[in-house]
Amino acid sequence: MCSWRVTSSIAAARKSDLLGPPGTGRFCCPRAADTYAFHFRGARLIRLENVTKIYNSEVTALRDATFDVAKGEFVFLVGPSGSGKSTLLRMMNRQESPEKGAVWVAGRDINEMPDSKVPHLRRNIGNIFQDYKLLLNKTVHENVAFALEVIGRPKHVIRQQVPAVLDLVGLTGKEDRFPHQLSGGEQQRVSIARAFVNRPLILLADEPTGNLDPATGEGIMRLLDRINKTGTTVVMATHDQRIVNMMRKRVIQMDRGIIVRDQARGVYE
Repeated sequence: MCSWRVTSSIAAARKSDLLGPPGTGRFCCPRAADTYAFHFRGARLIRLENVTKIYNSEVTALRDATFDVAKGEFVFLVGPSGSGKSTLLRMMNRQESPEKGAVWVAGRDINEMPDSKVPHLRRNIGNIFQDYKLLLNKTVHENVAFALEVIGRPKHVIRQQVPAVLDLVGLTGKEDRFPHQLSGGEQQRVSIARAFVNRPLILLADEPTGNLDPATGEGIMRLLDRINKTGTTVVMATHDQRIVNMMRKRVIQMDRGIIVRDQARGVYE
């Protein structure tokens, strides 16, 4: 049985531990007892059950997709362009709804969820994009802080959490730079910091290394692996064969909307 629980009490963190549990909304803020936490109980964090998605009444993006993702798991979605990887990611945060089937996130059928609850769901899901989607008129600090401001986090929490997450992603000292003053890898680190600053249960990453050279891409993957090891579930769509083969995580392979392989410690193909 899975359930959500809202609480205002946060266990004291070890001094050496910068990370609160996923879903608490706390990154490095042991004094923020007024920050409400959102906890999940259960093993299956994400479940898709016979999900079919059709566009324009003729293009089948997904056909009877069924799989579970456990809490704390790292999963690669692989396959050619148009195979359904990005559609699967959009299903998980209810950017898309299926014609058939159910999508469960943390024990709730999110397609049956009232529209008023969807923003609350999305607070617990961080999104990372191939093209970064940074606000070009805001600094590094302001881009990350904005993710907390829009959900109403107090200013003292923002002052504590933003520097901590920027330190985690290796951007200390670059807080006042604008996106055009950063390399592609640095911009992606800002994107990751923004997605992770609220300590979500889930990170959804859509081709996060697609615009990066191999060495920079490996650095981004080390960062995502480190975040995953704190307990955050990561689901990543990618074409990067080298990274998938190097990391040996679970691999779900798509082909024309159909899951053709689901392999633990898998390779690209």
